Amino acid sequence: MGNVLSFGELLLRICPDMDGQWLQENTLPFYVGGAEANVAAALSLWGVPSSYLTALPGNFLSDQVVSYLGSRAIQTDKILYHGNRMGLYYLPKGKDLKNAGVLYDRSGSAFADLRPGLIDWDDVFEGVSWFHFSAICPALSQGVAEVCEEALVAARRKNITISLDLNYRAKLWQYGKAPLAVMPALAQHCHLIMGNIWAAHTMLGIPLDEELIAGRDKESLLQHARLSSAEVIRQYPNCRTVANTFRFDYGEEGIRYYTTLYSKEGLTCSREYMADKIVDKVGSGDCFMAGLIYGFHKNLPLPQTLEFATAAAFIKLFTLGDATNSTVAEIHETMSSYAK
Repeated sequence: MGNVLSFGELLLRICPDMDGQWLQENTLPFYVGGAEANVAAALSLWGVPSSYLTALPGNFLSDQVVSYLGSRAIQTDKILYHGNRMGLYYLPKGKDLKNAGVLYDRSGSAFADLRPGLIDWDDVFEGVSWFHFSAICPALSQGVAEVCEEALVAARRKNITISLDLNYRAKLWQYGKAPLAVMPALAQHCHLIMGNIWAAHTMLGIPLDEELIAGRDKESLLQHARLSSAEVIRQYPNCRTVANTFRFDYGEEGIRYYTTLYSKEGLTCSREYMADKIVDKVGSGDCFMAGLIYGFHKNLPLPQTLEFATAAAFIKLFTLGDATNSTVAEIHETMSSYAK
């Protein structure tokens, strides 16, 4: 297979503490992030040829961040330089991106100001066999939504495999379009769709049976995952595989986590992981997505692909920062230890 290209907004995550101690200490932790950049970083770390496309202003800060990506062996030569600013987001330490505490500062960024015609997709897709993006991209602006459509049409024309992560961030959909007005047209191009049963309902209109899953018991959730995934494939015939993640709080600071993968072979469920305490929730879903792409890139059987992706996502919960630092060997070690 060729190169895996991830497309999305490169961000800086700034992490103040909830007590305001950062004001007294004059220190403010930050991380380089963005959902698609996290996927690119994981794939590169795991030995998959990985490139990343975003839009950045032409200044020294962009140069430094792009150099950082390059140090992680991510190809960045197709990045578009235009506009005036890089996107930011603020997330208090230990909080989840779905938490009300997240603050986005992305309006007017170089990426949010993208519009059709700025990117030469024929050039960008040279040597690319897989294209990945997430629902965060079209959430930013009408222009970016149109650029996503432009990219997907070009990718389909070149027979490139396309993956979509149904990240739903309610705070980002602010330009007058609801997800259901945008995402179905984009999803029709995709071969692998990842998310969960709630995101599939919100973004693709897949029915959600609240009565079936009212108790949140695993058997009912797996049944719903099977039904929901089958409906995704029925409504979006280009889609061959649907992945769902189930992550629930466990105790005060712990996590309960398992996943599914659905294809013509039926539903596969991962082993279940539990932890009493985690470090950082950000980037776990991106790591799972990268794990799926890794498995397909290596032609692994579907159950092995799912277990690798799930273990990779789980151990990311114990790593500070947006992107994973776990190697393939460490992920396999986690898989082995939880199999006992």
